[in-house]
Amino acid sequence: MAKTSMTKYVVGITDHMIGQPDLEASILGDAVEIDFFDTTDETLFDPARLARLDALMVWGARLGPRSINHLSRCRGVVRYGVGYEKIDVAALTHADIRFANNPDYGTEEVADHAMAMILSLHRRLWEHDARARNFSDGWQVHSLKRLSRSNRSTIGVVGVGRIGTAVINRLKPFGFRILGYDPHQPPGHEKAVGYERAERLEDLLAQSDVVTLRCPATPSTKDLMGADGLAQMKPGAILVNTARGELTSDLNALEAALRSGRLAAAAIDTLPQEPPGPHPLLDDWRQRAAWLAGRLVITPHNAFYSDDAAIEMRSNAARTVQILLIEGRMRNQVLN
Repeated sequence: MAKTSMTKYVVGITDHMIGQPDLEASILGDAVEIDFFDTTDETLFDPARLARLDALMVWGARLGPRSINHLSRCRGVVRYGVGYEKIDVAALTHADIRFANNPDYGTEEVADHAMAMILSLHRRLWEHDARARNFSDGWQVHSLKRLSRSNRSTIGVVGVGRIGTAVINRLKPFGFRILGYDPHQPPGHEKAVGYERAERLEDLLAQSDVVTLRCPATPSTKDLMGADGLAQMKPGAILVNTARGELTSDLNALEAALRSGRLAAAAIDTLPQEPPGPHPLLDDWRQRAAWLAGRLVITPHNAFYSDDAAIEMRSNAARTVQILLIEGRMRNQVLN
């Protein structure tokens, strides 16, 4: 699609978590007109504006057939983040519109976030902090038990892609035994990265003192750690989810596992509904219920974030659009 010197490409941006899309505009340059929809509500996308777009960038909005049918001249859609559960990739493929996600940002941040959760829960730091506020006699005598050495403990990493590998690399110096489960990695991957391969998820769950989730949300992984998955975990283990809320969407099962002691603790960065609505487990977490003291840690889906990662994410997504418009090549293309 050649452009004359008098015309511009038009790039739509559905919504933006960090103010105006000024950084994207500076990268795309004067040859691009930015059309900022400024809403996550797909029903508010104007069909006439969609029809003008040469490319579309999506942050948190859903994108389905009602919008895709109006992208009559669009060459590609780029998602700012890694996950694309809200994007109808099949509808884009049917419309001959290429789609890309943005996997090459924030790896360090998510791995660091997972490590902070793993180490803090393994050392029971939050639980010590919560309980120490009420100690009126003695001090060190209140050390919580059980408390294991790192080199006597096993960490199970479910999903050994970019971020899973980064987590493993961070775990190694602490001396943990590291198990990894990822049927999509080729034989020998465990030797190159440095972990023990678990051929079956249930084997990893049964042996691990801490399980950290690093896999995408797909039909096969939805509610991966529901009642059945939690029941397969080693009694008294810890669960860390910095991947997708759909993996731990059964909050009833999570509450039951924490109450029974099947789970010693859990740390979650992603929830099935965000912001989360009312639920007995979340209500107790909000109210700092004594039974949950230091045992449930929830962060607001910000494991990906640092000032540097935010710039990297926006820059990478904009450059993907730039390469598409100038070279006709879609990097990080997702195939349906």
